[in-house]
Amino acid sequence: MRTVAKPASPSSPGPSAGAWARTSKKLWRSRMMYVFVLPGTIYFLLYKYVPLLGSVIAFQEYSPFQGFLHSDWVGFAHFRRIFDNPEVVQVLINTITLSFLQIAFAFPVPIALALMLNEVRQEWFKRFVQSLVYLPHFLSWVVVIGLVTLFLRSDGVVNSFLVNVLGMEPVLFLQQPYLFKPLIVLEIIWKEAGWGTIVFLAALAGVNPELYEAAIVDGASRWRRIWHITLPGIRGTIVILLILRLGTVLDNGFEQIFLMLNPYVQEVGNVLDTYVYYKGILQSDFSFATAVGLFKSVVGLVLVVAANRLAKRFGEEGIY
Repeated sequence: MRTVAKPASPSSPGPSAGAWARTSKKLWRSRMMYVFVLPGTIYFLLYKYVPLLGSVIAFQEYSPFQGFLHSDWVGFAHFRRIFDNPEVVQVLINTITLSFLQIAFAFPVPIALALMLNEVRQEWFKRFVQSLVYLPHFLSWVVVIGLVTLFLRSDGVVNSFLVNVLGMEPVLFLQQPYLFKPLIVLEIIWKEAGWGTIVFLAALAGVNPELYEAAIVDGASRWRRIWHITLPGIRGTIVILLILRLGTVLDNGFEQIFLMLNPYVQEVGNVLDTYVYYKGILQSDFSFATAVGLFKSVVGLVLVVAANRLAKRFGEEGIY
């Protein structure tokens, strides 16, 4: 005898109603956590996502008097100008060159500094060195460039030493185009290397100490322990930070470059950040400046995705 299933009562809650009730309870239990998250969420919505709507002017011949709705649409004309203009091509070359110099020379310094501090056994000396190398991070670029200018200008401390003590001719450090990029990289190393060391020291704290003990028993030297235990232990952290750094390969930092620029080094020192400022603010070419900024963002996104996939192909976790 076949039994006919009775239809569900209209008053009984269905599966969706039960799931909604459970979700509501979870949200209510975690309400204080969402309250803490709310200010950060509002910040990113107002200052990161809402301004993205203004990127539409990259496809317009924008006029402040006509606004977003009435400015003429020009499609990808401003993006074609990026590659048709020899000045922009030179600025792009300057940006990429400076970024890869930073990756090649500034990125490994915090790793080496963390490895050296990890080998220090005197805790008081280790804390002293940590505090000493962290300190420059808290100085603004205005202060840092002021110190650099004070030391390297034609009548500065370094030239006074060269002339009065060594009997040499003064060197115009800040006016030599071939010295501009090395100075930028050295400033970044001095200011940010100590702060970057924090991440790698935290990663080193997670390496299993039993591995070192076993290596010592096997007779491994200190260099062998660093090469075969320490570096592989923080390889994932190095890869993640390198991927994130590649995402900003076209972002050299406006403030530092702008403060270091002068007419003598303008040709080799002008990068996309300063070029956008000159075009967008000083020359009121808003659409073209926005197109350059949007181009930077797209290139950064492509590099992050590509580097992340490459890292996963080599067995690393990546950033997502």
